[in-house]
Amino acid sequence: MEETNKHVEEKKIESHGHIEDYEHKAVVEHEHKGETKHNHKTVETNHEPKHEHTEHKHEHAAEHKHEEKKEAPKAHKPVVKKDLAVARSVSLHMSKRHGMYICSFINNKKIDEAIHDLEQVILLKRAVPFKGEIPHRKGKGMMSGRYPVSAAGLFIPVLKSLKGNVTVNGMDLTKTRITSASANWASRPARRGGQKGKRTSLIIEAREADK
Repeated sequence: MEETNKHVEEKKIESHGHIEDYEHKAVVEHEHKGETKHNHKTVETNHEPKHEHTEHKHEHAAEHKHEEKKEAPKAHKPVVKKDLAVARSVSLHMSKRHGMYICSFINNKKIDEAIHDLEQVILLKRAVPFKGEIPHRKGKGMMSGRYPVSAAGLFIPVLKSLKGNVTVNGMDLTKTRITSASANWASRPARRGGQKGKRTSLIIEAREADK
């Protein structure tokens, strides 16, 4: 009996020793896992500042480029003053005869004055001098004249474009006068019976007066 009791106690001690070894291994493994997790976290925390640093670099570079774009001013071309401004219009639906008389009517006038006079012609308040067997009209230095309303309406846009060319060329609008105005036949469309339609081209020039 004593031998059996000793044998049982020895087995208990051995089993108890195995249990202690197993518990020790489990504790070591648990600590090892905790260390690996801690190391992984430290690696992640070490990587995060690098990512933030690269983002900061990209933002700084983008801001620097944006500032460079703002700082770079646009180079303005210097205005070269010219002494002549020209306006042309092709194939206007008007009679060449009316165009010739209106050209002589606006010649040697300021551009704004010529536009105002043609607006008065459209309102039938002022006549354009004509030659030939035409009724007499009231007006200083006028024997006979007409009211070419449609032709005067076609002249006004050409004079406005001439006014714009004067300002672009750096000329003084108050000193500029119409020095040349001519009306010539353009390509005329054919009509029935061998007739041709009315088409006229205009060229108006303006120069800055010395006085």
